[in-house]
Amino acid sequence: MEIFLQQLVNGLVVGSVYALVALGYTMVYGILGLINFAHGDLVMVGALTALQTMMFLMGVAPGMSPVAMLTLSLLVAIPVCMLLGFTMERLAYRRLRNAPRLAPLITAIGVSFLLQTLAMIIWGRNYHTFPQLISTTPVQPIEGVFVTPIQITIVIASAIIMAALILLVTKTKLGRAMRATAENHRVAALMGVDTNMIIALTFVIGAALAAIAGVMYASNYGIAHYGMGFMPGLKAFTAAVLGGIGNLGGAMLGGVVLGLVESFGAGYIEQMTFGFLNSSYQDIFAFIILGLVLIFKPTGLLGERVSDRA
Repeated sequence: MEIFLQQLVNGLVVGSVYALVALGYTMVYGILGLINFAHGDLVMVGALTALQTMMFLMGVAPGMSPVAMLTLSLLVAIPVCMLLGFTMERLAYRRLRNAPRLAPLITAIGVSFLLQTLAMIIWGRNYHTFPQLISTTPVQPIEGVFVTPIQITIVIASAIIMAALILLVTKTKLGRAMRATAENHRVAALMGVDTNMIIALTFVIGAALAAIAGVMYASNYGIAHYGMGFMPGLKAFTAAVLGGIGNLGGAMLGGVVLGLVESFGAGYIEQMTFGFLNSSYQDIFAFIILGLVLIFKPTGLLGERVSDRA
């Protein structure tokens, strides 16, 4: 039972991060029908930008409180990623809106490689230690189950952000404009919606979520690297497909479910395979789920709410 509860905690933590990143994928797909494979690399840019900011603050203000340092680092990382998301949409994707779907897909992969290469040039190939500004000393709420303050912070912050996004999309004029643009670009434009602005804002919001997720991911694992965005991005895409890409609630559900499956798989994989595999093979569960969903339920757990534009 202790192993079960511990893996439940671990799954909720990593699933919260996957859900934040998956929201960026599903928002862009809902608006454009585009899978932005460069989205995962915004996670990396957010983490490394925050790291660079922390290093600067430690040099100029070594007595600054950890909470203030983390807040300032986020206030730098989020605008950097938002600007990068806007630039990606404006320069890489806008001209390809009416192109065959393969063209923007290949472009997204190219943008991903470009971002990784630029990050490698700026921050180098080495792994960087990410400062643990929030305590990682575990507490034991239940005998045999350990939870760290950073894990609690990740889950609570993710829940608040996801709730705020749902309110933004469902209760505001911007959200109404986003839903109208997702339904039909041309009709929304005829009704007075600035679809170019709405699409750009969708990329910007998704990039902000990716920046926050990147800082969470790096804080939880204590490392940052120019290639760190690839695997979380791929798993977040799997989470979006699992929940129903184009559906915000589905992206959140898919992220949490995938995190739980991956965590429980890591905890019990040795028993399931009679010692043939160990926890280092936990990534296989994400791809097994992706394959099963695409074969048996391509619309995902909650279905796709986006109209077919074929």
